[in-house]
Amino acid sequence: MKEETTTRRVISVIVLNEHSVLSRISGLFAGRGYNIESLTVAPIPDSEFSRFTIVTSGNARVIEQIVKQLHKLIPTYKVIENVNFVEKEMALVKLPLASDFNGLDAILKAYNGTVANAGEDFIIVMVADDSDRVGHFIKAMKKYNPIEIVRGGSVAMER
Repeated sequence: MKEETTTRRVISVIVLNEHSVLSRISGLFAGRGYNIESLTVAPIPDSEFSRFTIVTSGNARVIEQIVKQLHKLIPTYKVIENVNFVEKEMALVKLPLASDFNGLDAILKAYNGTVANAGEDFIIVMVADDSDRVGHFIKAMKKYNPIEIVRGGSVAMER
């Protein structure tokens, strides 16, 4: 018997911006045992809609079922999936000033990162890039003994 491969999938959902939409979408996933790896929600400027960018994974049958269920939600205007997206993620990493920052500038340049903020005892660096590159950036930051790492969800726009 052939095993179906699990793939990572970005799904963009345009919904009417109204109360309880977030709980209905998350309930759809939870009720069926599907995992949301990342979820970003923001209103679409100058409209009555919001865009949900959902990153999930599953085999072809699971993804098809998720898309069908999303189409059934009443406030759903459009479900965009299986297209070529421009996708970006952001991460903030708080580093103690006591760290040896040798090589930090080169890493920031390599990942288009910047110093976003500084305090008396720390600096916060930021990167916004493809999901894989953000993951590699976070791994590279481990050598500086980060105090805290915050990784944002994906935002995506169809090409």
